[in-house]
Amino acid sequence: MENRDVDVINKETVFEGYFTINRYRLRHRLHAGGMSEELEREVAERGDVSAVLPVDLQRRKVILIEQFRAGAFAAQSEPWLVECVAGIIEVGETAEQVARREALEEAGCRIDTLIPMQYFYTTPGALTETVHLFCGITDSRGVGGIHGAAEEGEDIRVHVVPMDEALAMADQGRIRNAITLVALQWLSLHRSDLPDRVHSSGVAT
Repeated sequence: MENRDVDVINKETVFEGYFTINRYRLRHRLHAGGMSEELEREVAERGDVSAVLPVDLQRRKVILIEQFRAGAFAAQSEPWLVECVAGIIEVGETAEQVARREALEEAGCRIDTLIPMQYFYTTPGALTETVHLFCGITDSRGVGGIHGAAEEGEDIRVHVVPMDEALAMADQGRIRNAITLVALQWLSLHRSDLPDRVHSSGVAT
């Protein structure tokens, strides 16, 4: 973490579980020049995530999943959220491999072609998590039901939704997962040129 614009005075691990939380004492460069006073910041350390929005171009449908989210429950909100497929990128895996694997495990669909959408932080003020987001071209016929790894406590319902309806869900506030909102907004911007992107992607099926 060498950065001449940031002076790390101390780094201490204060929790290790599903996340690792580190407490930093640091100073950073100021816009007006010089360095800040000493600050204390706690950061949840988490690796990269790969997420994919499966899209059936021929039938103009998207595949979304619905599952219980403890964070939404703790925030006293509706805890069953409609989302993209997503999973943690483990050591030795690529984002593309995880996208294909998770689409099969969580939604029962095979991805033919992956088109990169975006790469971004989810909550950079307190979380290291970054997201590799893809559009995954698939065939939605026969897709549905309940999926997920039972040993991981997953209980995932699959929804095959007309593209226009999915975009309306995002616009109406019925999608409250940030990754999924980014994916659907990208799709809204690029659905007309998506066939050309698939054709020119050069990604093997």
